[in-house]
Amino acid sequence: MGLESSNFISDNLPNIQFVAEKGAYCQVTPVFPAVTSTVQASLLTGKYPNEHGIISNGTYNRSNYSVSFWEQDSSLVEAQRIWDFQNRGASGNVKSAVLFWQNTLYAGSDVVVTPKPIHLEHDMIMWCYSRPPNFYEDILKPKLGEFQLTSYWGPFASSKSTEWIAGATEVTFETQRPSILLTYFPHVDYSAQRFGKNSRQVKEDLVKADILIGRCIERVKKLDLFDSTEFVVLSEYPFCDVEGFINLNQLLRDAGYLQVRKIGGYEFIDFEYSGAFAMVDHQVAHIYVKSPVQIDEVKKYLDKIRGIDKVLSTRSEKHEYQIDHPKSGDLIAISEKNKWFTYYWWYDPVSAPPFATTVDIHRKPGYDPVELFFDQNKKSIPLDASLVKSSHGRPLQLDGENSTSIFITSKKDERINSLMAKDTVTSADLGSYFIESYT
Repeated sequence: MGLESSNFISDNLPNIQFVAEKGAYCQVTPVFPAVTSTVQASLLTGKYPNEHGIISNGTYNRSNYSVSFWEQDSSLVEAQRIWDFQNRGASGNVKSAVLFWQNTLYAGSDVVVTPKPIHLEHDMIMWCYSRPPNFYEDILKPKLGEFQLTSYWGPFASSKSTEWIAGATEVTFETQRPSILLTYFPHVDYSAQRFGKNSRQVKEDLVKADILIGRCIERVKKLDLFDSTEFVVLSEYPFCDVEGFINLNQLLRDAGYLQVRKIGGYEFIDFEYSGAFAMVDHQVAHIYVKSPVQIDEVKKYLDKIRGIDKVLSTRSEKHEYQIDHPKSGDLIAISEKNKWFTYYWWYDPVSAPPFATTVDIHRKPGYDPVELFFDQNKKSIPLDASLVKSSHGRPLQLDGENSTSIFITSKKDERINSLMAKDTVTSADLGSYFIESYT
């Protein structure tokens, strides 16, 4: 939705409106899949998923039959990011900072802050990895208090996480004076999935985000850096309100493709012996088929499932969406606009693995938005996928103008004008703009 068609920004978000009026804005087409890690990788590299390798928020290792979600290692991104180009410069005057973006653990940016809790046998130490060493412990934590992981993800996730991150952004401005600072405000994402993209709660959270953006702008003014600073506000992807879900792994099990092992009374996917299984992520599913000769057979089965909009199977089909990477599934399913994919494979909730009813982002072989909810009676995460009200991930080609996000900058120059003149601006185009402008 463009600014010109919405009174909400001008009436309720004065700081974002200020940035837009000072410079320019345009609609942005997110890369596919339109999910956090993938889009962020494109924004930082100027590349598409078939080049940078972040094909979703998770990955499947075919050699050891394991799915891993939300891994943060910087090395997972197979392309140089903006700070890599900056650090090659000869002047040594360019300094970068990145706060709470995905895949920034051990990144080469001068300043890095990202959550990295230490898991003990019966406890967890909340900690943030930071560069320079002890930036979190010695500077951020004494000023802001300990970052609370429960406010960042899970049933108690809220704008408190963004308030801490915004505070860390201000402190980073003041103490590190970076030439470019990238920061991530996560909380609007939560209300959209819980209540729907047009809900009162989303609008309230947008107002909260605008207030925090205003705080950052005021801090830059106090540091006498305002006139030399470009402010950029952008959204990663749009949401689609959903009215149902697809238990894709359960359906693959019905057809005899997915196999399970019963261990300790619980059912776990047997990745070794499964003919096919789905690594799901919002409205996208990477389906890995063990035998190449079964790919066409599995595709025909997927094509018959109600709620699936499209299945990409050939190299050329995947290349059209620039998701033809070796890590990608043999088949890639896209749900209909009002549906999303669960990772569930069990028939009886009693057989669900113990991690299913906990906040456990790494062991679940798929993204689980139901972790944003809480069953007060059972004191656990519910197994009720109907609670989710909005999702994302589908490509623009299937939805048209409703699938754009927004890029707003306070800057006006020839490079901005050239960007704005493009018929379509993608997340990768923005990444190229950032690299060209700041390296």
